Amino acid sequence: MKLKIKYLDNYLPDWPALSYAKDGDSGMDLRAAIDSQFVLKAHERALIPNGIQVEMEAETNSFEIQVRPRSGLAIKNGISVVNTPGTVDWGYRGEIKTILINTSNEDFIIQPGDRIAQMVVCPIIRPDIEVVDEVSQTERGATGFASSGIK
Repeated sequence: MKLKIKYLDNYLPDWPALSYAKDGDSGMDLRAAIDSQFVLKAHERALIPNGIQVEMEAETNSFEIQVRPRSGLAIKNGISVVNTPGTVDWGYRGEIKTILINTSNEDFIIQPGDRIAQMVVCPIIRPDIEVVDEVSQTERGATGFASSGIK
């Protein structure tokens, strides 16, 4: 599988190329490809362009890109990705953009080129779908969310 990246005009030439920061990293940082400082107000969300287009070259369309929050921004500033993980389908060829949300009570300033999210290339399994009248039972059965308690 090969990931082809096209840098758009809003991805400035002095910004580092998209890559893995460390050996073994799962994600590559996405940058805010914006013209000027942007204020993400408390409890608001915004669509931030990342300045790239991608093509996942593979024998099948069995890959996606997931756009995920950066853990440091999440814990320190309450900044997350609204639809985490955001899905970029195999056939999408538009600019990658990130839907950020500010969950904190304070405005958050985004500067051009700031690392705002990360993208992870993931395999997709497309199962054969079979409609049935019943599904098999397990020990858990139909018990709901958090049914196992805290301890």
